[in-house]
Amino acid sequence: MNNKILLALYGLKFNPFLPNIPVGDLWNPPGMDSFSYRVENLVMDGGFALICGEPGLGKSKNLQLLADRLNRIGDVVVGVMERPQSSLSDFYREMGTLFGVNLSPSNRYGGFTALRERWKSHIKNTLFRPVLLVDEAQEMLTPCLNEIRLLGSDHFDSKCLLTSVLCGDMRLPERFRNTALVSLGTRMRVRMTLKPYSRDDLKTYLDHAISQAGAPQLMTQNLMKTLVEHAAGNLRVLNTMAAEMLTEAARKEIAQLDEKLFLELFSRSPRSS
Repeated sequence: MNNKILLALYGLKFNPFLPNIPVGDLWNPPGMDSFSYRVENLVMDGGFALICGEPGLGKSKNLQLLADRLNRIGDVVVGVMERPQSSLSDFYREMGTLFGVNLSPSNRYGGFTALRERWKSHIKNTLFRPVLLVDEAQEMLTPCLNEIRLLGSDHFDSKCLLTSVLCGDMRLPERFRNTALVSLGTRMRVRMTLKPYSRDDLKTYLDHAISQAGAPQLMTQNLMKTLVEHAAGNLRVLNTMAAEMLTEAARKEIAQLDEKLFLELFSRSPRSS
């Protein structure tokens, strides 16, 4: 179904169950305010922060919320890495693009020096460390992860020129147990480990999502309770079920999503072989 038709049918400003939600309408999960505050303070001194958790718990959305908060601080430069799986040469190409330095991948020492000089100049003028945000950081090559550590270290590791926030699934902290990355793992000053959400948290999320989208009566309370019970604490599972229900309800022109529709979609008898 055409998305505009679906939105018009229910008076929605946006589909609350798809990923492209405006950042101002995102749900602020428990612990996010505290984590963001600690990262904002980290920007003064530099260092590493970590967001990790199993798939579907909202790591990337949390990183999006953090980026929005950091961008509101005057003079803070925020670079978002788009291709974490890059080789070391491509890593330097992207770092140069993010921080406005013209780098030659064939001259890594020159790139190393130019980035650090740019950051030192920025710190001198603003007192803030530049910020690097890396989503899906578990995909980064070990040399690239260590290069971030070495790039930011200055004066015998007594100063840090960069604030780096690494975000990834549980493979990322597991990699820090490896000898090659132990030194980086011990430098995580601020951590946020996401766990499966409680039913109360998921209910709060649903209330927030449909209210921000402009249709607080989109679902019955009983349906919301049912969705929460079947989501296993996972936001992605919850959103996937809700999105499928919304599409089916629009197809049938059902005014309000309810338990009957849930049973029709998700409680069908298995097909005989």
